[in-house]
Amino acid sequence: MNEYTSFASVYDTFMDNVPYKDWADKVTQILVNAGIKDGLILELGCGTGSMTEEMASRGYDMIGVDYSEEMLEIAMKKREENGHDILYLHQDMREFELYGTVKAVISICDSMNYILEKEDLQEVFRLVNNYLDPGGLFLFDLNTVYKYETVLADNNFSDNASGCSFIWDNYFDAQSGINEYELTIFVEQSSGLYEKFEEIHYQKAYQIDDIKEMLELAGMEFLDVFEAYTDEKPGPKSERILFLAREKGK
Repeated sequence: MNEYTSFASVYDTFMDNVPYKDWADKVTQILVNAGIKDGLILELGCGTGSMTEEMASRGYDMIGVDYSEEMLEIAMKKREENGHDILYLHQDMREFELYGTVKAVISICDSMNYILEKEDLQEVFRLVNNYLDPGGLFLFDLNTVYKYETVLADNNFSDNASGCSFIWDNYFDAQSGINEYELTIFVEQSSGLYEKFEEIHYQKAYQIDDIKEMLELAGMEFLDVFEAYTDEKPGPKSERILFLAREKGK
């Protein structure tokens, strides 16, 4: 699992099309329908804290866990600007530790796809179950096999914004299910010149049935899966899906 380094400084710039508010509205709706209107919520793979801030603004006591120190630094700046009481922890989600249990665990924006080994993802699910209150909820999204195979595939992408640009070379190996992102980032410096950074990221495509099985093995009850973030069932061309599971008694 790779951490964001140079890309962290421009991550929010290039993710400005992500509807965090809408996603937070849907997550909140699911939580409230389950009777979780307040209390402690953990976000795994919180990144720069955009979703964490959205949930905090809805009255939840948020804990954010991420492996990238650079991303967490940006998240903590947002916390200071917005005045929210959010606890950020620099931890690997495969080994995360909390002081107690939480009412729900959420993970958005395909953070779970960064877990490349099935055994490691199984351990993440086990830890989630361990730190959930009795009957607590687990909500997380995943990029689909279809997205990796067809949308990203072996394609190239690029984007430009004020003061920065990136080139993304994508490679997907259908046999292993591993997707490789090669990022070349150009960031404008105070001198007016652009500095070049290069990063490689990897994600893993998982089948829905495999995820269901791992959730059950972790001690959770699989509840449902949706086209993220809607009430619709996933279809053959779904690019992102949302899983919902519940702690069913340790």
